[in-house]
Amino acid sequence: MTTFLQFHLLTSYGPSNPNRDDQGRPKQAMVGNAPRLRMSSQSLKRALRESTFFKLDLAGNQGTRTKHLHTRLVAHLTGKGTPEADATAAATTIAGLFGKLESVKKSSGTETRATTLAFISPAEWALAEDLAGRIVAGEDLPAEKDLKKMVLRKADGAIDIAMFGRMLASDADFNRDAAVQVAHAITTHTAQAEEDWFSAVDDLNKDEDTGAGHLGEIAFGSGIYYQYVCVNCDLLVENLAGDRDLAAKGIEALARAIAQTTPRGKQNSFAHHPIAYHIRAERGQRAPRDLSGAFFTPVDKKLHKLGVNDLETASIRAMERTVASIDGCYFGGVAEDFRKLDTLAGEGTLEDIVTFAVDAVRGA
Repeated sequence: MTTFLQFHLLTSYGPSNPNRDDQGRPKQAMVGNAPRLRMSSQSLKRALRESTFFKLDLAGNQGTRTKHLHTRLVAHLTGKGTPEADATAAATTIAGLFGKLESVKKSSGTETRATTLAFISPAEWALAEDLAGRIVAGEDLPAEKDLKKMVLRKADGAIDIAMFGRMLASDADFNRDAAVQVAHAITTHTAQAEEDWFSAVDDLNKDEDTGAGHLGEIAFGSGIYYQYVCVNCDLLVENLAGDRDLAAKGIEALARAIAQTTPRGKQNSFAHHPIAYHIRAERGQRAPRDLSGAFFTPVDKKLHKLGVNDLETASIRAMERTVASIDGCYFGGVAEDFRKLDTLAGEGTLEDIVTFAVDAVRGA
């Protein structure tokens, strides 16, 4: 049986714009026929990978998502004295294993790079450099199909690839199924983006030259976001080639990061640094389920029914009632093993959540 670890988080954001759409406005969604603010799964996963919890605690065990492997291989080889023509030929052979290449014109000349982003583990990067070096040394290497098997990994020590998966368009055999699913975060209540006009003053304006030196427009929003994360603990260990200790280390970083990390869009303008005020972590072998249904009717529309008069408590109560209803109808009223952190009530600690999550992976 598969062990699942699930996180349900509620986080309050003041005026901010952490995740923008193509027009620079906060992303939005219609949920239950009501407008909500939204943060995309992609932006949340990027924030996790860029967090100090990943960058520092998992140093040496993170992959690199890039189109520029070819350029880096050429630089690596020429830095060792390889003629540029030979370095380019070797880099083309090896970088081509990760996907199709194209020539892109730039002001400094022409650059060869991949047509799509490739998620490359540290082990794969080291093998790519080694094999490129063997090519310029004149060694005979296998055909492309066998060469791929020498470079591309199906499991290794890249924790973020093991967690969030990857797709290699050129060879599906080396795709990695994500062990960690991250949902789009939505506000638990009705919320819409707002716009603000701002001005900047020219410090050297003459006294008689009145008015602003610059006028601009900025969009923002605020609200309480529900975020859901589901971990397939068995798949995470499998993706790490059975390294349970590394899996546990990765889950510790994840549990700390999801509670304290946010996308950084417009952070210098709004200084948004929220942390989750409520976390429910669950583990067990039941089929996973998110609790977004608790908010299909916005909590601001049912405060009286929930018996509260503030959005933060209403969001907690709506979520807990949904959990109780599901457990009652599906599992005889028996709750799955869980831990809770609630800063409003002063209950639970982040350390409890982290220990609970790590034990789920070690026992998977």
